[in-house]
Amino acid sequence: MGTLAFLFAIWGLLLTPGPTNTLLALSGASAGLARSVRLMPAELCAYLLVTVPLAVFGAEFLAREPLVASAVKLAAAGWVAVLAVKLWRIRAEAAEEGAVTARRVFVTTLLNPKGLIIGLTLLPRGAAPEFPLHLGLFAASILGVALIWAGGGAVLNRGKAGTPILYRRAAALWLAFLAVALAGAAIRA
Repeated sequence: MGTLAFLFAIWGLLLTPGPTNTLLALSGASAGLARSVRLMPAELCAYLLVTVPLAVFGAEFLAREPLVASAVKLAAAGWVAVLAVKLWRIRAEAAEEGAVTARRVFVTTLLNPKGLIIGLTLLPRGAAPEFPLHLGLFAASILGVALIWAGGGAVLNRGKAGTPILYRRAAALWLAFLAVALAGAAIRA
């Protein structure tokens, strides 16, 4: 895959609404863009922890162990479901204290199926000459997309105090939908 095609594929995948993007938008809405920037290193580290090993030797391993991919999808579905329940139940006072933490973003991104797709299909194999360039572009894209989602959340809540319950409940419903979709994909696989 050429560099331009790689970038478009990465941007298309990273910009798609998912559990990490939902958390970033919620953080932007509740804490503002400046405070949400602190979450971005957690997302970057989690994506790199998943994608680099997969690009280097993951395809061969998963070909030998197909149940592992299904187990990862089920774990991701479970984590996203837990996040949905936590967001739904959170009290207004707790939301002000920071419902979205770097730890939640890290674990959510670590279990995000996008990492599997990127590591197994979009990034070149670790020995390929274009691997360092594509990995750098991927890392920069993660940060850029995180800014877009957190900034979008901040714009939604501009001039308002706190995050309205509607935003949290909408995010919880979206995460619940994603959890069901992930579980369905894992079961079908």
